[in-house]
Amino acid sequence: MKIRAKILLVVLPLLSASVIMVGTASYFLASSSVNNLTIEFFAFMGEEITGYADGQWNLLVEHLAANDPFMENAAKQAVENFSRSLLRSDTQAIFSLDKDGAIDMNAGSIQLAEAELNALRTYHAGGNREFITIRAGNKSRVAYTFPFAPFGWQIFVTEERSKFYGRVEQIFRTSLGILIGTLAGGAFILMLVSRYLTTPLEAVAEVIKRVIKSNNLHETVPVYYNDEIGQMALSFNRMLKILASAYEQMKKYAFDAAVAQKREMKIRNVFQLYVPKDVIDEVFVNPEKMLIGNNKEVSILFSDIRSFTTISESMAPDELVNSLNRYFSSMVNIIMNQDGVVDKYIGDAIMAIFGAPVSHENDSLSSVVAGLEMMRALGDFNRNQRSLGAPEFHIGVGINYGVVTVGNIGCDKKMNYTVIGDAVNLASRLEGLTKKYKEEVLFAESVYEHIFKDIPCRLIDRVAVKGKTVGVPIFTARLSLSEKEREGWKYHAEAADLYYAQRFQEAIPYFEKSMGYIPEDPTSLRFAQRCRFYVKNPPPAGWDGVEVMTEK
Repeated sequence: MKIRAKILLVVLPLLSASVIMVGTASYFLASSSVNNLTIEFFAFMGEEITGYADGQWNLLVEHLAANDPFMENAAKQAVENFSRSLLRSDTQAIFSLDKDGAIDMNAGSIQLAEAELNALRTYHAGGNREFITIRAGNKSRVAYTFPFAPFGWQIFVTEERSKFYGRVEQIFRTSLGILIGTLAGGAFILMLVSRYLTTPLEAVAEVIKRVIKSNNLHETVPVYYNDEIGQMALSFNRMLKILASAYEQMKKYAFDAAVAQKREMKIRNVFQLYVPKDVIDEVFVNPEKMLIGNNKEVSILFSDIRSFTTISESMAPDELVNSLNRYFSSMVNIIMNQDGVVDKYIGDAIMAIFGAPVSHENDSLSSVVAGLEMMRALGDFNRNQRSLGAPEFHIGVGINYGVVTVGNIGCDKKMNYTVIGDAVNLASRLEGLTKKYKEEVLFAESVYEHIFKDIPCRLIDRVAVKGKTVGVPIFTARLSLSEKEREGWKYHAEAADLYYAQRFQEAIPYFEKSMGYIPEDPTSLRFAQRCRFYVKNPPPAGWDGVEVMTEK
């Protein structure tokens, strides 16, 4: 919207508001005065009619003619004649309605339609004294109505509304004309004034457009007046000169920044091969914190290729490196897709972190899904190995969730972003137990507590890993189960509850049912063998079912 239009929108409402307020005040003042005058006039006529009618009724009473229809009609006719004598114009009218709602007295030439009579009968029913606006004789009229009980009348003294309010309406029309004239004249004057004010501003805007289009900061604005707007034009011209000089400096700085950015991207791309991207971002933002560690709950995943020494001895070095590169590429992609970070390669083993440096919604679930996906991807990898005549890889995955120390550990000469703590050691021990329990993925109870509602999980055993005296439950999981696996896992869970309750004889049939759905299931077979042993050789007092591991 242009400035001229804005000036009109601001000033014209102010002008019109003033005129409207004056006109409205005049209208209501005149209307109030007319109302008071009309009420007084009609009330006076009503009092005159009431006084005369009382006199006529008293005469009837004194002469004992109150019940004589002839005499009563004569009295009513006298009241009608008196009312007619009060009329001062042809438009005035005085009439009454009897108790049946019919016109009983009519001093004037007014003729009432049936619909108008129906509206007036409501006032007769109320019997009130009030100043009202009615429709009578097909015209809008003001009226004063009051009852006269002896005759059973509701009397109406009326006059056409225009006779009282014509001047008021004339005031309103005059005010409206003044408003229109004021707005038209004000708009014309404002257009001239706004043109005087905005012409220099339009010149500035035009120069700005040309500068934006051509990038030519050597343009100048014409100075029209020696006032504030002229000073603004002079200041704008000086600003353009300063900007022209600054623009040259900015181009130089931009070129230097682009070169520096390219160098930074090269550094980032190189270091992302060794350090997680989130860690690099943190170092660039807060380099002073790069050697500060903090405690954090994370999920740690260890995977290791089984019998890797045997595999390496059977392959040429270049073939071994190619196989490892393809294997690591597949596994690392899966870990990163689950928001994990590869902490390090330990020979053929992978250590990954989920939840550091950035935590996610359910890092435990992400780590387990990553482990299961790694097993699925390993099948594709081994099919390719077989097609190349190369040996297959077999891996185990151990996962734990707990509090660890996270940070860039080392010194200013050499450091490594990693996690350390007891939770890391347990994850490594669980990876080692995958060989013993013939399970591809094992994880601790701390992981199970976060994921058992999301994917199927199965208790494998309660173990105390080497170096620990306290046992922990260990579990495995699947992304999905077949119908037979689901039934087998259900019976296994029921049997495990009986086993740890030392009801070994009762647990055996359930383990056997589990093996019926999952033939050659090593876990149910192992528990069944233990049950048979404990049936013959009951465990000692305080037995908690924990298997103590003596090797990693």
